[in-house]
Amino acid sequence: MKIVIPGGTGQVGTILRRALAAAGHEVVILTRRPVREGEVRWDGEHLGPWAEEITGSDVVINLAGRSVSCRYTPANLKAMMDSRVNSARVVGEAIAAAARPPRVWLQMSTATVYAHRFDAPNDERAGVIGGSEPGVPGYWAYSVEIAKNWEQAQEDADTPRTRKVALRSAMVMSPDRGGVFDVLLRLARLGLGGPVAGGAQYVSWIHERDFVRAVEFLVDRDDLAGPVNLAAPGPLPHRAFMRALRTAWGMPVGLPATRWMAELGAFALRSDTELLLKSRRVVPGRLLEAGFAFEHARWPEAAADLVRQVRRGRGRDPRAVSQLNRA
Repeated sequence: MKIVIPGGTGQVGTILRRALAAAGHEVVILTRRPVREGEVRWDGEHLGPWAEEITGSDVVINLAGRSVSCRYTPANLKAMMDSRVNSARVVGEAIAAAARPPRVWLQMSTATVYAHRFDAPNDERAGVIGGSEPGVPGYWAYSVEIAKNWEQAQEDADTPRTRKVALRSAMVMSPDRGGVFDVLLRLARLGLGGPVAGGAQYVSWIHERDFVRAVEFLVDRDDLAGPVNLAAPGPLPHRAFMRALRTAWGMPVGLPATRWMAELGAFALRSDTELLLKSRRVVPGRLLEAGFAFEHARWPEAAADLVRQVRRGRGRDPRAVSQLNRA
């Protein structure tokens, strides 16, 4: 198959490219700065020669959008919104104009669309969309608006011959350097991986292997469209999440951090505390209903597997390859 991945140079794109290329598929990455074979220049906003790659492709997986690993200043939040909405819009325009459009368009979204809550999990049917929760920073609502507008841009695209799926993804855990697991493991190894602000907030996650398998599953299942949660079925409180990670590494100590300590740490890392403090209790309702079986459903086992990969050499797990039929 020919698979086009706009914005495929980040962590998630690297995971998918590695797995899909290993399975023998033709993978084309659309990027602002092409440097490798199989990469094509685009700007994420305007139609151009890159749109020729869409015609005749089988699958489009749009991952484009400014990284959330930054301070949530008004300028950065606007850049997040514009990059996501504009890229989804122009991908939709390219698909609409294609003489032979792809049969499926997977559009990255985020589990952040759901409300900050502790009382119950959020699935696609009964989950509460965020934006109006009391007692949380006001800018968290803007993050929800980004997610909603991101999905709306895909929904609005006039692509009747292409099935559309919005991937409401939790944090993708892989052993690759620079990813979220790498950052969390570094904290744990330093003895700093204790609970943050009490640690009651839920963490939703998905192992890289299951992320790839879920993408494959959604490509193959012509009956699935619309929002789909890509998250393991076992979200857990932050304190338990970090305890399991420390256990996997063999670090008995994890110093806790207060909210203001988290603010200082996020400032030093040029990140934002929403990534740590928002309770994302998300479960994969539609995937489970459709019969998808997770290989890594529980975090302690997933953390142990990722730690094993780190110890033997990052990001080259021979099992983390695509199972899609070669074409």
